[in-house]
Amino acid sequence: MEQKALTEKAISLLKELISIESFSKEEDKTADAIEAWFTSFSIPFTRENNNVYAKNKYWDDSKPTLLLNSHHDTVKPNKAYTRDPFLPEVIDGKLYGLGSNDAGGCLVSLLATFVTFYAKENLSHNILMVASAEEENAGVNSLRGLLPSLPKIDVAIVGEPTLMQLAIAEKGLVVFDAVVKGTPSHAAHPNDNNSIYNTIEVLDWFKNYKFEKTSEALGDVKLTVTQINAGSQHNVVPAQVELVIDVRVNDSYTNKEIADLLKAEAPCEIQERGLKLNSSKIDKDHALVKSGVALGRSTYGSPTLSDQAALTCQSVKLGPGDSTRSHSADEFIYVNEIEEGIDLYIKILEGFLKQN
Repeated sequence: MEQKALTEKAISLLKELISIESFSKEEDKTADAIEAWFTSFSIPFTRENNNVYAKNKYWDDSKPTLLLNSHHDTVKPNKAYTRDPFLPEVIDGKLYGLGSNDAGGCLVSLLATFVTFYAKENLSHNILMVASAEEENAGVNSLRGLLPSLPKIDVAIVGEPTLMQLAIAEKGLVVFDAVVKGTPSHAAHPNDNNSIYNTIEVLDWFKNYKFEKTSEALGDVKLTVTQINAGSQHNVVPAQVELVIDVRVNDSYTNKEIADLLKAEAPCEIQERGLKLNSSKIDKDHALVKSGVALGRSTYGSPTLSDQAALTCQSVKLGPGDSTRSHSADEFIYVNEIEEGIDLYIKILEGFLKQN
């Protein structure tokens, strides 16, 4: 199939995906649509839960594997929508609809790219295409849960909206629950150990805390107190104040190192919720990056999280669309961004496979 016709078919698939509710854990119908896409090209596929994946025709276990991955689940539409989030409409070159930008445009562009390379012989790498579920909530049946069923992956392109620039690093995430304690009492009586007042110094400590190691691609680790909760009635001093701390981790630390530091130094009780969402990176001189740079693509470090956090191999985040539109009201992607995305994905893979 010619690239123009393939692109048109990819855009039609995106419109279909937009029209189907596919909130995390509820993506069965969009998984059906992706199955139908593969079937239309007579490409064998495997489905595990709501993840759908396929291998290139001339798969060779002796070769390294390139993963192409993006997700087909969405968040729920926010209350600021003025349009029907499930009505795909093209107006002034913009394709509107929930999941159009995050990450439907990336997904259909990668699917079209996979089709382009599916039947090519003598590739230096196997190509594994995964349309994954539960990315938005990092669920147990997301890419992370699928990985044990997949072949070993050596390098990956994770499709997220980056304006087709190369995100060569991505910050990880650790969420902490902290507790500031005090003496509970009636508000009418003296109390020199008020947990809420004790929290002032603790908040100031978090505000001013700095992690020493910085990163060329990702800058500093960013620590932010994002939630605070205490008290149940006006005349009772609570026994404790509960805080939530969001820490975005650069590639100079592991998540465990961040947790160990804060648990040793924080002036209150603190406990991480989990350590699985690690930072990601790929060498700037990796052949995949060089192929993109040769086509005029720039490199940068991404502050937002994706399925890269599930991977242990080197990976780049790359895709059509703009991250600032993700999870916004009246979400859209430009049709020409998808056209450009497919063209650039194909050219980047051609350059990469030539170098290897």
